[in-house]
Amino acid sequence: MFGENMLHLRKMAGITQEELAEKIGVSRQALSKWENGECTPDLENAANIAKVLDASLDELVNYERSESKLPMPPKGKHMFGLVQVSDKGQIVIPKRARKIFDISPGDKLIVLGDEEQGLALLKEKSFMDFVRQVNS
Repeated sequence: MFGENMLHLRKMAGITQEELAEKIGVSRQALSKWENGECTPDLENAANIAKVLDASLDELVNYERSESKLPMPPKGKHMFGLVQVSDKGQIVIPKRARKIFDISPGDKLIVLGDEEQGLALLKEKSFMDFVRQVNS
């Protein structure tokens, strides 16, 4: 997993093996072995890789592709899985999403839409704070 995740993040960042190796102070050959899964870096090098690629060490080491086969998202972005819309238009927000975004029973959410990009949910308080800031 580490090698696959590192390779994906490096390519997303548009960095060559040589550039990443230089930034963390190792040879390109060592980096290539890590990406290919032949061996893994020590903790210090793994932490440096995570820092350069703007990922957490935990994500770099432990992220597993789900059934959807999607690669690791950029830092701060999440894929919580699929939800099914009921015939009344209701969905259940996954527990992990509720925890990360501090959504509790009774919270009010604003539903925004863009016909090209899709839907977004925002906590009412966050949205209203933003509106007040823009209007002042």
